[in-house]
Amino acid sequence: MLGILFSEKECKELDYLLRKEMDEMLLDLDDHRIDKSIKVAISSRYKVIFRMYARLASPKELAKYVISPNYQSWNES
Repeated sequence: MLGILFSEKECKELDYLLRKEMDEMLLDLDDHRIDKSIKVAISSRYKVIFRMYARLASPKELAKYVISPNYQSWNES
């Protein structure tokens, strides 16, 4: 485990970066032009980024980015 101290401004910036990264990954997961194997990798990365975001975000903000374990729109094609 690694511990890092951030200022309030740095926490807000990290929060913003993580949200934008998750938004991009969600768009990619819904893009039918992207190969399934790539989407599996994106999904795995999303879980890591989400756990990082969970350390900073309020439960209300975090709820916006929760994905159901059964959600895999890319399996439907």
